[in-house]
Amino acid sequence: MKNIAYNLLAQLPLGTPNPDDNAPIDITDPFDLIVFIILPIIMVIFYIIWRKKKQNNK
Repeated sequence: MKNIAYNLLAQLPLGTPNPDDNAPIDITDPFDLIVFIILPIIMVIFYIIWRKKKQNNK
């Protein structure tokens, strides 16, 4: 029984990032706002423009 508990605790090394330590995105933080909302929207817009230009060149 002690070996099973030790094996379960030994799976995640101490001091490493853990998925349980994640926090929700804070929209009031300018960095989070730019990285998670504005940049993806800009990337999608540029992709659509690029596709239209590529189709027009053919």
